[in-house]
Amino acid sequence: MKLIAGLGNPDSRHAGTRHNIGFDVVETIASSFGTGFAAGKGKYHMAKIVHGRETVILLKPMTYMNLSGHAIVAAMNFYKIDRNDILVVCDDLNLPRGTIRLRPKGSAGGQNGLKHIIESLGSDEFARLRVGIGTDEKVACSFSSFVLGKFTEDEKKTMAKVLPVCAEAALDFAKNGIEHAMNRYNKPMV
Repeated sequence: MKLIAGLGNPDSRHAGTRHNIGFDVVETIASSFGTGFAAGKGKYHMAKIVHGRETVILLKPMTYMNLSGHAIVAAMNFYKIDRNDILVVCDDLNLPRGTIRLRPKGSAGGQNGLKHIIESLGSDEFARLRVGIGTDEKVACSFSSFVLGKFTEDEKKTMAKVLPVCAEAALDFAKNGIEHAMNRYNKPMV
C-alpha cells in the first residue's frame, strides 16, 4: 500500500492558491479514477484507488499546512504504511513555475509543511514531489502573501499543463518507485 499526500490548507478561502497545489494534484488523481474524498480516521480526508496492483491512499491533511505531520502520521499508523511508501506533494517557491522535482529524501527547503512532517516522523527519509510555483519576476509582496495568493491567469494556464504530469509522476512513484519516477519526470514540464 502507498500513500500520496497532497499538502494544502483546508478552508475554502485557500482553494486555488499556489500553496494548495498539493491538494490540486491528489484531487486530479482522484478525479481521474472517478472517486472523491471523504473524512478519514484522523484530521485528513482520503480517497482510495487501485493503480495496477497497488492500493493507493490519497490524502489531504485537514490541518493547516504547518501541522501536516499530524495527519500524515495518523494515516500511516492507521493504514500501517512505512515511510518508504509515502510521497508528499507540495509547492516549492524556489523552483521555477512549470518544473517538478522528485526526491527520495531531503530537507524541508523552507517549506513549513515538509518541516512539520520531518519533525513528526523524526526523519527526512520519505519521497516528495515538489511543484515549482516560483517566478522570475520580483515578488512585490511578502513570500507568505505570494504563496497564499491565487494563481494569475497566466499561471493557471501553466498549471493546467503541469497538474496532469504531476498526477502521472505520483502514480509512477506508486507503481514503480521513486527512482523510476525521478528518471522520468525530473525536468521542466513547460
